[in-house]
Amino acid sequence: MRGDIIRHFRRPRVVIFVTLLVFVLSVSMTEARRHGFTVTGKVMQVKDGDTVTISPEDGGSFFVCRLYGIDAPEVSHRRFGQGGQRYGEEASRELKRLILGQTVEVTTTGQQTYRREVCIIWKDGRDINLEMVRRGDAWAYRQYLKRPYASEYIDAEREARENRRGLWQDANPTPPWEFRKRLRGR
Repeated sequence: MRGDIIRHFRRPRVVIFVTLLVFVLSVSMTEARRHGFTVTGKVMQVKDGDTVTISPEDGGSFFVCRLYGIDAPEVSHRRFGQGGQRYGEEASRELKRLILGQTVEVTTTGQQTYRREVCIIWKDGRDINLEMVRRGDAWAYRQYLKRPYASEYIDAEREARENRRGLWQDANPTPPWEFRKRLRGR
């Protein structure tokens, strides 16, 4: 019987069919990744206030997720040579408190930045990206925000600013994109 199965799979039509099937599946997976996908996974690491590592529940590969639509103050990195920004460590701690070690729903946008999937993270029906802005731990990253998130994230930032939450305790905090630009200019 085993010999019959092996002979069957050596037939040219079957080989062509299996090859085409594998090709179509790999193309559709690439296409799904390009247009975004949703996965449930565990947050294994919080790298800073807007970057986490996810381990999918289905056993897929770990991936690094850059939170969509927000930019948190920078933490100390080797590439900066010096410390990070004021409130960087606080933002990182808050994101850890919200989701580290927990199971979350991750929706990717289909975009990547520096080999990181750009994602929206959901915990118990709450948009964690939005929550970081609402708590004053991140800016609404207007340059990259699109509908339907733009107005909600911008409104959350305005509210955090008005109530002097988190980084908005400072009168005029330096946005991370300006901080990074200054460092590159050294």
